[in-house]
Amino acid sequence: MGVFRKALKPVDMDGVERWCYVHVDQLNLDVGPWRPTPERPRSAIGLILIETSWKANQRPYHQQKLALVLTNLRHFALEAQEAGHPVIVVHDDRPYEAVLEAHVETFGPLHAMRWAERETRLALEPLEARGALMVEEHGGWLTDRALFDRSVGDKRPWRMDAFYREARKAHRILITEEGKPVGGKWSLDAENRLPWDGAVPLPEVPTYAPDAITLEVAAMVESTYGHHPGRVTPDDLPASAADAERAWRWALEEAMPWFGPYEDAMTVQHRSLFHTRIATLLNLGRLQPGRVVHDVEHADLALNCKEGFIRQVLGWREFIRHVHEATNGFTEGVHVAMSTSSRPAAGWEGAWPEAPTSVDALGDDVPLPVAYWGAPSGLACLDDVTTAVMEDGWTHHIPRLMVLANLGTLIGVRPRELTDWFWAMFTDAYDWVVEPNVLAMGTYATGPLMSTKPYVCGTPYLKRMGDACKDCAFSPSSTCPISDLYWAFLARHAPLFDGNIRMAMPMRTLAKRAQEKREADARVHATVVDVLSQGRPLTPEDVKAARAGKAAVEPSPAQ
Repeated sequence: MGVFRKALKPVDMDGVERWCYVHVDQLNLDVGPWRPTPERPRSAIGLILIETSWKANQRPYHQQKLALVLTNLRHFALEAQEAGHPVIVVHDDRPYEAVLEAHVETFGPLHAMRWAERETRLALEPLEARGALMVEEHGGWLTDRALFDRSVGDKRPWRMDAFYREARKAHRILITEEGKPVGGKWSLDAENRLPWDGAVPLPEVPTYAPDAITLEVAAMVESTYGHHPGRVTPDDLPASAADAERAWRWALEEAMPWFGPYEDAMTVQHRSLFHTRIATLLNLGRLQPGRVVHDVEHADLALNCKEGFIRQVLGWREFIRHVHEATNGFTEGVHVAMSTSSRPAAGWEGAWPEAPTSVDALGDDVPLPVAYWGAPSGLACLDDVTTAVMEDGWTHHIPRLMVLANLGTLIGVRPRELTDWFWAMFTDAYDWVVEPNVLAMGTYATGPLMSTKPYVCGTPYLKRMGDACKDCAFSPSSTCPISDLYWAFLARHAPLFDGNIRMAMPMRTLAKRAQEKREADARVHATVVDVLSQGRPLTPEDVKAARAGKAAVEPSPAQ
């Protein structure tokens, strides 16, 4: 018997009046149908939690992600037990619905809180429909569908700014008595675009002393799921409610004072800079968004730091959740059927679950290069970020958008494959997170549904906002292929951007680009696709040969 099983007490069923199912995105005692009342104390509310290998085997989930979820689930179970709840933790190899069906037969209908993940909602809908699960709305969200519809719901394409303003007003966050935004602007994003130049010391990221339960989980993940990508780093696993509180205090006191100015900065010297690193804890329910927004609003911080953070949590996080729900996980629009066959996954050889039909406005069809699974690409910016992801299961939002998604989009990677990679590899990733952020925004696969333009860039942006170029085999001024890829991307998809005001300037520049350069751009793109598809690193010689028309790979006529 393991450490956790020994710590979990036998349950006295006689005094339980209500049984509740607590999903892994709800690990908080302050929300949900398990909150006590004077008439129903915690001792009368039993909790059921599920650990199932079925879920872990659905995708090549990063080992750190598996360990983080499992150790938090186990610590929450013991915390709930200590608070007075009878707790049952089920260890099984079946889907959630099968496990819950068996417990409904034993206990009768179970109380539950709405699951954030669409995949889980669909699986449990039949149980809810026949009354086996009595589900209340998720108490951790800050906005409801009515607010979304009132602000942007009937005005496709959807834009976050209208929703964000309405959410700020509804919660009276950074609002004057006259109903105006504090500081006179709703967004201070223009103040938050400095590259990090070393002038401000970078914070030391907190570590967490793993207890016996975390070490037990880490050993189990390494032995059972060692074929999954990544690694387990036990001292980087905030596992308990106390760890979550410590993580938030660090974020508020050490990271947030400089979060605003350097929100968009990247550096190979530090993986998070001044980002709070709390998304994983928010998505598990360990931290509540209302609490962190309140703390930031009332903290002694510069206004651009406050607003930048609040826009991410009250604005973007809530917005993408509503968009995902309103589109039923982007199962509307232009659809491309995705294969469920095995794809490369750094040692994992299973079949991916059947994906919903996926939108793809760009018609991209390049398989995800193995460079995303840790093979060297030759591009220092990409290799630095993929190394961070392979090791930590995390990087902050600018490398996600402007390196990982940007290069995937420029290369022409299948957006569903890139989205699924994010889902599997990031500790904070679920369908409602990655499908809006990657499928819609990062790859522009939904067109202008929720993004005014594709978020793509060439070499100058990466050089300005990061420092990976300093140690790259490619010279940013001469041999780097990323600008070639950028111009080739615009040329391939030019008809899609006609009439797009935000794309007018780059498209005018493209129109002035000499024909021989456009042809060279297309050859570089074809070469990059070919080299990375072979699983070998790109070299400056590959790029030079492509530009000179000596590449082995020629672009297709469409290019």
